[in-house]
Amino acid sequence: MGIFNRLFGKENNSESEKKLAKVAPWIPLASVDQLAIIKERSKARPQVIFKHSTTCGISRMVMNRFNEGYDISKDSLDLHYLDLHQYRPVSNETSNVFGVVHESPQLLVIKNGVVVAHESHGAITHLDLNKYI
Repeated sequence: MGIFNRLFGKENNSESEKKLAKVAPWIPLASVDQLAIIKERSKARPQVIFKHSTTCGISRMVMNRFNEGYDISKDSLDLHYLDLHQYRPVSNETSNVFGVVHESPQLLVIKNGVVVAHESHGAITHLDLNKYI
Protein backbone atom coordinates (compact mmCIF):
# COMPACT_ATOMS: atom_id res chain seq x y z
CA MET A 1 0.00 0.00 0.00
CA GLY A 2 2.98 2.38 0.52
CA ILE A 3 3.40 3.07 -3.19
CA PHE A 4 -0.28 3.93 -3.60
CA ASN A 5 -0.11 6.28 -0.64
CA ARG A 6 2.89 8.08 -2.19
CA LEU A 7 1.24 8.22 -5.61
CA PHE A 8 -2.02 9.59 -4.34
CA GLY A 9 -0.58 11.85 -1.64
CA LYS A 10 -1.89 10.02 1.42
CA GLU A 11 1.51 9.46 3.00
CA ASN A 12 2.95 12.27 5.09
CA ASN A 13 6.57 12.13 3.98
CA SER A 14 8.51 15.15 5.26
CA GLU A 15 11.35 14.54 2.77
CA SER A 16 8.91 14.77 -0.15
CA GLU A 17 7.41 17.91 1.33
CA LYS A 18 10.86 19.51 1.58
CA LYS A 19 11.56 18.74 -2.09
CA LEU A 20 8.23 20.21 -3.14
CA ALA A 21 8.89 23.34 -1.13
CA LYS A 22 12.33 24.02 -2.67
CA VAL A 23 12.06 26.68 -5.35
CA ALA A 24 14.81 28.75 -6.91
CA PRO A 25 14.63 32.55 -6.43
CA TRP A 26 12.84 33.33 -9.70
CA ILE A 27 12.33 36.81 -11.12
CA PRO A 28 9.38 36.81 -13.56
CA LEU A 29 10.32 37.83 -17.11
CA ALA A 30 7.13 39.29 -18.54
CA SER A 31 8.16 42.28 -20.64
CA VAL A 32 10.36 42.87 -23.67
CA ASP A 33 11.67 45.97 -21.85
CA GLN A 34 13.23 43.72 -19.20
CA LEU A 35 15.62 42.27 -21.79
CA ALA A 36 17.60 45.54 -22.01
CA ILE A 37 17.78 45.62 -18.21
CA ILE A 38 18.99 42.01 -18.10
CA LYS A 39 21.63 42.78 -20.72
CA GLU A 40 22.85 45.81 -18.73
CA ARG A 41 22.82 43.99 -15.37
CA SER A 42 24.82 41.13 -16.89
CA LYS A 43 27.81 43.51 -16.87
CA ALA A 44 27.80 43.42 -13.05
CA ARG A 45 26.73 39.82 -12.43
CA PRO A 46 25.47 36.85 -14.45
CA GLN A 47 21.85 36.79 -15.57
CA VAL A 48 20.08 33.50 -16.24
CA ILE A 49 16.88 33.06 -18.22
CA PHE A 50 14.86 29.84 -17.95
CA LYS A 51 12.39 29.57 -20.83
CA HIS A 52 9.63 27.22 -19.69
CA SER A 53 6.64 25.70 -21.48
CA THR A 54 3.86 25.30 -18.94
CA THR A 55 2.11 22.72 -21.14
CA CYS A 56 5.09 20.42 -21.70
CA GLY A 57 5.78 17.49 -19.40
CA ILE A 58 9.49 17.48 -20.25
CA SER A 59 9.75 21.18 -19.45
CA ARG A 60 7.97 20.61 -16.13
CA MET A 61 10.31 17.73 -15.26
CA VAL A 62 13.40 19.81 -16.08
CA MET A 63 12.04 22.75 -14.06
CA ASN A 64 11.44 20.48 -11.06
CA ARG A 65 14.95 19.02 -11.27
CA PHE A 66 16.44 22.47 -11.63
CA ASN A 67 14.57 23.73 -8.55
CA GLU A 68 15.58 20.68 -6.51
CA GLY A 69 19.25 21.04 -7.36
CA TYR A 70 19.52 24.83 -7.20
CA ASP A 71 21.99 25.83 -4.49
CA ILE A 72 23.43 29.18 -5.56
CA SER A 73 23.38 32.24 -3.33
CA LYS A 74 20.71 34.77 -4.24
CA ASP A 75 23.43 37.43 -4.45
CA SER A 76 25.52 35.55 -7.04
CA LEU A 77 23.27 35.87 -10.08
CA ASP A 78 19.78 36.85 -11.16
CA LEU A 79 17.47 34.04 -12.21
CA HIS A 80 14.64 34.96 -14.60
CA TYR A 81 11.63 32.75 -15.36
CA LEU A 82 9.89 33.12 -18.73
CA ASP A 83 6.50 31.46 -19.30
CA LEU A 84 6.63 30.86 -23.06
CA HIS A 85 2.89 30.60 -23.56
CA GLN A 86 1.89 33.65 -21.58
CA TYR A 87 4.71 35.83 -22.94
CA ARG A 88 5.39 34.56 -26.48
CA PRO A 89 6.55 38.00 -27.76
CA VAL A 90 9.12 38.15 -24.93
CA SER A 91 10.35 34.68 -25.87
CA ASN A 92 10.69 35.65 -29.52
CA GLU A 93 12.55 38.84 -28.66
CA THR A 94 14.84 36.94 -26.27
CA SER A 95 15.98 34.85 -29.24
CA ASN A 96 16.52 37.99 -31.33
CA VAL A 97 18.35 40.00 -28.65
CA PHE A 98 20.67 37.20 -27.56
CA GLY A 99 21.05 35.37 -30.89
CA VAL A 100 20.07 31.93 -29.65
CA VAL A 101 17.62 29.73 -31.55
CA HIS A 102 14.47 29.15 -29.49
CA GLU A 103 14.04 25.82 -27.73
CA SER A 104 11.91 24.80 -24.81
CA PRO A 105 12.77 24.30 -22.09
CA GLN A 106 15.91 26.38 -22.48
CA LEU A 107 18.39 28.02 -20.13
CA LEU A 108 20.52 31.02 -21.15
CA VAL A 109 23.48 32.36 -19.15
CA ILE A 110 24.27 36.00 -19.96
CA LYS A 111 27.44 37.85 -19.00
CA ASN A 112 28.64 41.21 -20.30
CA GLY A 113 25.61 41.44 -22.57
CA VAL A 114 26.10 38.15 -24.41
CA VAL A 115 25.07 34.53 -23.98
CA VAL A 116 28.07 32.61 -22.66
CA ALA A 117 26.23 29.29 -22.28
CA HIS A 118 22.88 27.81 -23.15
CA GLU A 119 21.29 24.39 -22.96
CA SER A 120 17.91 22.87 -23.57
CA HIS A 121 15.88 19.94 -22.33
CA GLY A 122 17.68 17.52 -19.99
CA ALA A 123 21.08 19.14 -20.57
CA ILE A 124 19.91 22.12 -18.50
CA THR A 125 20.39 20.18 -15.27
CA HIS A 126 23.98 19.37 -16.26
CA LEU A 127 24.97 23.01 -16.81
CA ASP A 128 27.19 24.13 -13.90
CA LEU A 129 26.11 27.70 -13.24
CA ASN A 130 28.90 28.12 -10.69
CA LYS A 131 31.37 28.29 -13.61
CA TYR A 132 29.85 31.60 -14.67
CA ILE A 133 29.77 33.37 -11.32
